[in-house]
Amino acid sequence: MNILCVTAHPDDESVFAGGTLALLAAAGAEVGILCCTRGEGGEAGEPPLASRAELGSMREAELRCAARALGCASVGFLPFRDPDIGPQDELFAFAPTPEAVAPLLAERFRPLRPDALITHGSGGEYGHPAHILVHRAVLQAARGEGIPAVFSFHADYEGHPRRRAANRDDPADFIVNVDSVFDRKLAAMECHRTQGALFVRRASAEAGRPVPLRDVILRRESFHRAFSAAAGGAGGRDIFALVESFLVPG
Repeated sequence: MNILCVTAHPDDESVFAGGTLALLAAAGAEVGILCCTRGEGGEAGEPPLASRAELGSMREAELRCAARALGCASVGFLPFRDPDIGPQDELFAFAPTPEAVAPLLAERFRPLRPDALITHGSGGEYGHPAHILVHRAVLQAARGEGIPAVFSFHADYEGHPRRRAANRDDPADFIVNVDSVFDRKLAAMECHRTQGALFVRRASAEAGRPVPLRDVILRRESFHRAFSAAAGGAGGRDIFALVESFLVPG
């Protein structure tokens, strides 16, 4: 089983699907991460751990650290630069259209021939335009290359602990309990040192006290079946059922 997680920024893989990637790797799947930017436009930490010029290189190293913590076999990057956050904390996409990104994704998919892709949801989680762009570009490239299936993360379900950031148009088809690999997910998120303050900021503000990272990490990860090219997948089996068999007991 060959699984590729495609994200907009370093840290998206750990925040939204880190436990699932660790479970897949532990079950014997070959798991890779393909990130469209190096997160050059994001936060650099409090206090800053890198200059703006250094941030991309530092966040690349953080993603490679996280991948090792999760047991992922490979990490790759597309040559897009993450735009700087605007003066009013505006978020931007790194390319004008999905059509600008999909051909580069297709070039990466071709030699890898993944059995399934994992990527952002249709709503960009909290509406991030770069996440929405990646979702659309991945679907376009997957269809063009005949990738058997695409799963989108942070799918919505009743009782979702981060429902305001869930992808409301992506109902969860299954929910993965990642308690058994929680320490791996925590270690991966700790690798993203430049984003540490961001991870806990909202929870700490709401609690009126510093909240540790382990207390804000999701222990359930939810997925929507975003796309299927054919009923048959690896070894002639339904690819959705095959992936779920790796993740969902019974």
